[in-house]
Amino acid sequence: MISLTQSAARYISKLSNKLRRRLDTLSSRKDFSGSQGRTLHFLLAQTGDVFQKDIEEEYSIRPSTASEMLKQMEERGLIRRETVPYDNRLKKVVLTEKALICRQQVREDLTRLEETLTQGIPPEDMEVFFRVIEKMMDNLAE
Repeated sequence: MISLTQSAARYISKLSNKLRRRLDTLSSRKDFSGSQGRTLHFLLAQTGDVFQKDIEEEYSIRPSTASEMLKQMEERGLIRRETVPYDNRLKKVVLTEKALICRQQVREDLTRLEETLTQGIPPEDMEVFFRVIEKMMDNLAE
């Protein structure tokens, strides 16, 4: 029987909520939300074309959620979506100059958050954590 006080799902949910709240308080958030900042960080790290589907897979979000977030990022002038020559149905996500200007602040914010989140945790414990989380994600794969 699963203990209500020691439930993996409960702890992951609590951690997710705390992370979301912390992301929304980062200094770069005057221009965009926490989830948009994470997406911006992902986009800044890519070297090739990125499509909405890539963002959906990276963050395990639904197409409608990704679409709405990209729409808001477009309205804020952080991205634009461009048709690719080989398929008129596909639109790649392209960073704007405004997004590129935010690059350093986004990196600093997310680096600081990661350092805060993992402080005092030995590297070998982090390796176990990542293995366990990967297995849990595999268990829930659709």
